[in-house]
Amino acid sequence: MNADIAPRLGGRQQTWRLPAAAALGIPFWLSTSAALPRGCATDTCSWFATGDPLVALGCLTALLRRRRFPLAVAMAVAIATSASTLAIGAALLALCSISTRRRPVEIGVVALVYVAAAQFTLVLYPVKIPPGSTWVQLALTTLSAGIAVAMGVAIGARRVEVWSLRERAESAEREQTARAAQARAQERNRIAREMHDVLAHRISLVAMQAGVLDHRGNLTTEEDRTLIRGIADGSRQALEELRDVLGVLRADPDRPEPPQPSLDRIPELVADARAFGLDVTLTTTVTGKPSDVVGRTCYRVIQEGLTNAAKHAPGAHVHVTVEGTAGDELHVGVHNSPATATTTQPPASGFGLLGLAERITLAGGRLSHHPTSDGGYALTAQLPWPNHDHEKRS
Repeated sequence: MNADIAPRLGGRQQTWRLPAAAALGIPFWLSTSAALPRGCATDTCSWFATGDPLVALGCLTALLRRRRFPLAVAMAVAIATSASTLAIGAALLALCSISTRRRPVEIGVVALVYVAAAQFTLVLYPVKIPPGSTWVQLALTTLSAGIAVAMGVAIGARRVEVWSLRERAESAEREQTARAAQARAQERNRIAREMHDVLAHRISLVAMQAGVLDHRGNLTTEEDRTLIRGIADGSRQALEELRDVLGVLRADPDRPEPPQPSLDRIPELVADARAFGLDVTLTTTVTGKPSDVVGRTCYRVIQEGLTNAAKHAPGAHVHVTVEGTAGDELHVGVHNSPATATTTQPPASGFGLLGLAERITLAGGRLSHHPTSDGGYALTAQLPWPNHDHEKRS
């Protein structure tokens, strides 16, 4: 919407504007009638009784199109006042309307034409003009034009202000909608990452045990029971962890989320992997306790590495290393040797390493994953570990 183009008026808004313009011209018409000589029977007087009102009616009709053709209508109505005193009210309304556009050249031209045409009316009708009254008439006409212009400029300024406020409100609403959509998308991505991290690890271990149970027919009864028990326990734990993630979605917004796993739960993660049959060793040389974000990211790196090893390298030896000190970096590595067994590959989402890379980038770290020269695979990450205790003491 252009600020200087006025909106279309409805029927109710037109019903009082046009009669008001007609009523405004009546005092000018009556004053001219009183100044005419008594018993006037000339063609001019006949024009005053019939033609003057008809011209005023035509001007009022033209005002219906003033929003579409503002300058043309204002000029035509202003010129028409030279032949109709009753049309002065319509001319003032047209002058006020075009002044709302706040264009000085247009306003000046229309106002000048209006003042000049009003002076010509005194020549049209045979009225006796006292000496010096011409200047009074000119002053009154100029004053009426000035009042109409001032009202129009004020209305235009108010219209622009309202339009600006409405535009700001709509812009703020659009921004709020965009922020809400972005927040929903980020929350969906976060929940998707959490569900992948929680389920992929458990389901991969369950699939690995199910593959061993399916491909090896020389297992003893005790070994079968151990594998079946491991599958049942893994499935139960996967369901419990999934229930925890879904519980966050159904929980009260004011209710805090349950604590996420951090660095202190890495031994438990490795122990669970060993219980499901993975050959895992853990080496840690960490001095100090990193922030929750760094510890949680480190946990997810190891979890993703163990999940991928169980999927793609069954029977391989997996070595997990965690080392670092406060004020430097936390180094995490998961290296697995080549696979020593063949099982059915479980379905892969393809988003595990992608989501992990995004998580590490948000934490300000770096991720690297590549095959090794011995046929295995290495997953490493470097996470920043600022020394907050030293900063506090400083």
